[in-house]
Amino acid sequence: MTAALQLHMLSGTNDGPDSILARKAKHMCFGFDAKGALRQSLEQKGFDRRNFLRGAVAAGVGAGLAGVGGTAAMAAPVGKAAGQRVPPGLISIQLYTLRSIMSGAGVDSTFQKLADYGYTKVELAGLYGRTAESMRSTLDSLGITPSSSHDGISATPAALQTKIANAAVLGQTYMNVPYLASTKGDDWRLWADQMNVEAAAASDAGLKYGYHNHAHEFTTVLEDGLTPWEIFTTRLDPTLVHLEVDLYWAVTGGVGVGAADPIQFAIDTIQQAPQKVLQYHVKDRDTAGGFADLGTGKIDFGRIFEAHKPKEYIVENDQPDVTPLQTAEVGYNYLRALRY
Repeated sequence: MTAALQLHMLSGTNDGPDSILARKAKHMCFGFDAKGALRQSLEQKGFDRRNFLRGAVAAGVGAGLAGVGGTAAMAAPVGKAAGQRVPPGLISIQLYTLRSIMSGAGVDSTFQKLADYGYTKVELAGLYGRTAESMRSTLDSLGITPSSSHDGISATPAALQTKIANAAVLGQTYMNVPYLASTKGDDWRLWADQMNVEAAAASDAGLKYGYHNHAHEFTTVLEDGLTPWEIFTTRLDPTLVHLEVDLYWAVTGGVGVGAADPIQFAIDTIQQAPQKVLQYHVKDRDTAGGFADLGTGKIDFGRIFEAHKPKEYIVENDQPDVTPLQTAEVGYNYLRALRY
């Protein structure tokens, strides 16, 4: 059975135009609310914001969440005089970071700035009104490869084929599902099954297919007592689906479950998953638990990088500290300067 036929069967063709997967696909897009999903999962456990912060500090993992100093587990790295480095060819940036300036003439000027900073890779978050061919031409002229993208689960077989065809034109290596959220275990199982089908089709086209986490996959306890992460890591085919681990959200998930050492929680998440972790989203966390430009927060990235080296290190900040371009420049320079 072909991947397209499997997807056709999964998509619920006897369920009317608003098929099962079309309905589920509506739950994920770039307008997601990851912090809201985390908050909802914690509230279901009986934690409000104040108790969450108080408990984190009591466990020694607050990293200044209640105005106190960071712990050793969360402390920003001081760096080593000599040590391993992140190769420049493995550094990328998620263009969601730059979304506020990615329109009109700002698209070309932003790409030019990224090239000036040293980026040779980007992870797409849409095509900004352009065709795949046009986007490829622009990026080729600057020596930038769109090696990866964030794309939602496809609602139809035709949408999947379009997604794969565009990725092939762009010269991508990876495509990743950026966000899913539900409090029902069966939704996560259905999504895992479809992702396996999509990943098989992507593999046939020479592409690697992955999933990008947030914190609620670790903190949400479903009706059967499992977490979404447990369902995904047991149900996603490790020969077809890889993981793109967002380090900010993995650490935040560790705080959310009361881990004594949130950095080690992130490392364990990476090392214990049956799926390969091929990509990182490298995003820092400030003393209040919010987003931060790389090197200005409290996550010890060197410790994580030493434990596992992915194929791509993707700079991201959902809410840039000053300007998106400054975030991009600071992020690239931080990764190039880091020794671990």
